[in-house]
Amino acid sequence: MKKGKKKEVEKKEVGQKNKKAVLIETKKLCKEFQNDKDVNKVLKEIDFKVYDKDFTIIMGSSGSGKSTLLYCISGMDTVTSGQVFYDGKELQNFKEKQIAKLRYGEFGFVFQQMHLVSNLTMLENVCIPGYLEKGKSSKEVEERAKALLERVNMGKRFKNLPSQVSGGEQQRVAIARAMINSPKLLFADEPTGALNRKNTEDVLDLLTELNQEGQSILAVTHDVKVAVRASRIIYLDDGTIAGELELGTYRKEEAQQREIQVNDWLTALSW
Repeated sequence: MKKGKKKEVEKKEVGQKNKKAVLIETKKLCKEFQNDKDVNKVLKEIDFKVYDKDFTIIMGSSGSGKSTLLYCISGMDTVTSGQVFYDGKELQNFKEKQIAKLRYGEFGFVFQQMHLVSNLTMLENVCIPGYLEKGKSSKEVEERAKALLERVNMGKRFKNLPSQVSGGEQQRVAIARAMINSPKLLFADEPTGALNRKNTEDVLDLLTELNQEGQSILAVTHDVKVAVRASRIIYLDDGTIAGELELGTYRKEEAQQREIQVNDWLTALSW
């Protein structure tokens, strides 16, 4: 083989190795809401991919459709037209039981409001989705839950009720609950929206660590401080994708520089 051809093959092989796996893909995804005689077109033919091990963030002004997009691609809401594929399979072909199993088995969810059950302890809250997974004993679920609570620095509070811990601590418990079944993809809708600055940083540090350990995350936010942690940002404007920014792996020493970059990019998009 000639040297030129050999180098060409080597480059092609490297490119194939570096190619990211696609977890979720949408094709011409549309979502409409009927309001009396009016039709509100929230999402307009969205073509979008979520890649394995990425920390992808969706941004956009209020009403741009960012939360609706997250709900549609996670199976929490139906689409008006278009397609959503998870792991190469079209979600619209899934039966309701299959969608439910996907939501508690392969997807994890973290919301702005933590939705912890008020009369259950931290440990019991984390265990709930684990009990839904077949093939696991109660002991296995509880051991996994305790390990996760240790991981989110709540190991000493697992007997407490939600009312006995702070908002930031509740959100860390909610993240542990979302991770109980080792999801392939963690969805987060404004996960720091109800937190103060200190608790926001703690939760962001935890999400960043999980991502850098290999956890795929898709989050919605309006906060630049959150967006800086992303490896990739998608910007929605009036139901369409208006821009995309690749940031790569987050490093704390580059946080200020990344924030300037994100702000400049958002300004150019009329944020």
